[in-house]
Amino acid sequence: MLECDITYEIKKLEEYLDEEKIEKFAEFVIENEYKEMYIKNNYYLSLLIANNEIIKKINSEYRNKNTETDVISFAYNETENIGGMNVLGDIIISLEKVKDQAKEYGHSEEREFYYVLCHGILHLLGYDHIEEKDKKIMREKEEKILEKFHYIRN
Repeated sequence: MLECDITYEIKKLEEYLDEEKIEKFAEFVIENEYKEMYIKNNYYLSLLIANNEIIKKINSEYRNKNTETDVISFAYNETENIGGMNVLGDIIISLEKVKDQAKEYGHSEEREFYYVLCHGILHLLGYDHIEEKDKKIMREKEEKILEKFHYIRN
């Protein structure tokens, strides 16, 4: 089971920011990764949907990068778990950046939001894209997950 704590630091909620839909998507990504272990355990993640100003501050403070980005993930290790809850970590998404990237890539804001969310969750689960071989694995996994929810590239 997944408990997903969603906080909004934005003025206007878009229709696709449906908490039930977001939790279902996040749960699918995590369950797909952990398989049988998922059924036996409880998981927690927090999601902050913010603007460029907020994510830029976080990016500057924690990553020494004074610029906006689409998503930042902070994975927790096993010592952060609370009782029987496996705390995966925090994800921060800039909705402004999502909207800009959707226009840039020529697909819907909804598709871009779920791509960024998927990307952030996979980081929490240990995936990365620094090395080319790791990037290929992560991208293929992202596309398979998004395809299951009919979020395909235009």
